[in-house]
Amino acid sequence: MLWELFIVFLKIGFLSFGGGYAVIPLVQFEAINKGWMSSTQFQEIVTISGSAPGPIATNSATLIGYHTAGLPGAIIATAGIVLPSLIVVIVLASFLFRNNESSWLKASFYGLRPVVTGLIIYAGLHFGFLGSEEPFFAWATVGTIILCAAGFIAVSEYKLHPLLVIIASAGVGMIIF
Repeated sequence: MLWELFIVFLKIGFLSFGGGYAVIPLVQFEAINKGWMSSTQFQEIVTISGSAPGPIATNSATLIGYHTAGLPGAIIATAGIVLPSLIVVIVLASFLFRNNESSWLKASFYGLRPVVTGLIIYAGLHFGFLGSEEPFFAWATVGTIILCAAGFIAVSEYKLHPLLVIIASAGVGMIIF
C-alpha cells in the first residue's frame, strides 16, 4: 500500500504542470479508481486542502495518504508528490539559466498556458457544480454561483485583497451552507 501511494504521487508530481489546481483531476482519477476514497470524500479533502496553508496538491496528497494508510501514508504520499518537483526544479533551473533567451523555449511555455487554464477550469466546474451528487439547481449550487460571482467582483472590480475575500466567503459559506 505504501509503495503504491508513493508511486502514484511520484507519477502525479512529475505531471503537475500549472500548479496544484491543474493536477486535481489527476489526483481525483487515481484516488477514486484505486478505491482509496469516494468522490464525496475526495471533494472534502480538496476543500480542506485548499483552505489549509500550503500547496493544494501537497496538502491533498498528505490527506489522501493519511486517509489511506495513516501517518506513514501521509509521509510517503507527501514525499512522492514533492520529490519530482525538487528534482525538476534543480535540473530546469540550471537549463533555463543557460537558455533563457531561446525562442523555442519561450514558445513552449506559451503553449502550456491554454492547457493549464483548461485543467483549472475543469477542476473549478467539477468541484463547483458537475461533481456534486445533488441536483444542479440545488440551493448549494445557486449559493455557490452567487458566492463565486461576488468573490470575482470583489477582487477584480473593487480590488479587495484576496485574503479578505476568502475570509468573508468562509463566513458567508457557514451561514448559507
